Amino acid sequence: MFAVLKTGGKQYRVQKNDVIRVERLDGEEGDKIKLDEILMVGEPSKAKIGTPLVKGASVTAEVIAQTRAPKIIVFKKKRRQNYRRKKGHKQQITLLRITDIKAA
Repeated sequence: MFAVLKTGGKQYRVQKNDVIRVERLDGEEGDKIKLDEILMVGEPSKAKIGTPLVKGASVTAEVIAQTRAPKIIVFKKKRRQNYRRKKGHKQQITLLRITDIKAA
């Protein structure tokens, strides 16, 4: 069984025991999180598609770690103007292990 869930403005296709990296969610290591925004759930041959969400469906996940993504460099430059700006950014992420998928 698989599910397509939405969190942090992104969509993820998950199955049981998958490990995913999502934008930061509240919770400590070992906490259980229930994700309710499920767009699709079911088997590959027959799936239940929500309009826009599947009512009663949920995904339970366990927080593995609260960490940060690799640094990205933001570099701005205007040629012939002696204008250069360099900034770095590390996005805070949460590692989740999917423990259970419940259909409606």
